[in-house]
Amino acid sequence: MTTGRKTTTLFLTVLCALLLTILGLMQKWPAWAWAALAVVVVGVPVATFKITEKRRGSLPVDFTNFVPAAPIERREHQVSRVALPSRWPDYDFVFSATVRWHPLEARGDDCVLNPAGLAAEAILDRARTLTEQREPGRASLVQHELSGVLSRLRPDPTGHLQIMAENITLTLHEPDQERLTKLAEIRKEKAVWEHQRAYEQNKREYLGDDVLKDTGSAVVWWLARNDDQIDKTVADLGLLAQLTSAANDTDIPERLQDLLPSSTGPSTPVEREPTTADHFEAFLTGMGFTDGDARRGLLTKQIADIIRTQEKHETADEILRRCNPPAAFTSHPDDQPEPTEDR
Repeated sequence: MTTGRKTTTLFLTVLCALLLTILGLMQKWPAWAWAALAVVVVGVPVATFKITEKRRGSLPVDFTNFVPAAPIERREHQVSRVALPSRWPDYDFVFSATVRWHPLEARGDDCVLNPAGLAAEAILDRARTLTEQREPGRASLVQHELSGVLSRLRPDPTGHLQIMAENITLTLHEPDQERLTKLAEIRKEKAVWEHQRAYEQNKREYLGDDVLKDTGSAVVWWLARNDDQIDKTVADLGLLAQLTSAANDTDIPERLQDLLPSSTGPSTPVEREPTTADHFEAFLTGMGFTDGDARRGLLTKQIADIIRTQEKHETADEILRRCNPPAAFTSHPDDQPEPTEDR
């Protein structure tokens, strides 16, 4: 008997006992009747349980014919870091995915002993068909393409399985990615350089073949550039004639010779750049150290020695030659003769 049936029997027994008790109180039963009622209330449930246990009997369990449950077939396989060709030689994609399959109806005795291998082979064939047509520089885009192509269940070439793939990743080997990045930078720099060269070449052709073709063309161009300032253009005719002749490597026409600026005045000498010796000599003069002053020679020698420590030997020699007496320049403390002892 189940637990529910036992509970129901016990409830009915208690209910009957309660009703009999109420009836006894109302009829004012004698003491012996109450004793009989107690025996009935206690004995009936016990007898009922024993009777039901005997009627139910024992349930025999036969373990001899027990068959364990068949193991659940795992229908997925992980493919990790498989090299797939790209459109460029020696630049392979690195492919990883989770392959899933569903077996089709078996045909006679033809069975598949390794469905995981068959499914992986079919997925790699489908992936390779796409990747070998794509450039390696677009690995992330090709990954999304593969996710769409391989997400549909399709039968393998043998017709045994329906196969798909998910969790697809497609990358490149790190050295290949670095090479592609460098190639991209070089192509960009080359494109910029070619545009600059084309711009400069176009500008040279414009100036040489159009603007500076002759003096007349140069005058018209200069007039347009200066917003119709005729006076300025007329004043610059000589410069434009010189510029046009230089651009075409020709002599200035005689009719334009009078327009050239006059160059009969005295030529201005070209000032040379002051040297370190010039600055030092000016310093000594400003300090009042004139020629023949012992302090001038001593200070010059000390400064020259400091300059030599900086590997500026020519500058040091120039300072000594300009600002030190010849005796001091040719002699050094180490070259002084040692004093002789009186015998």
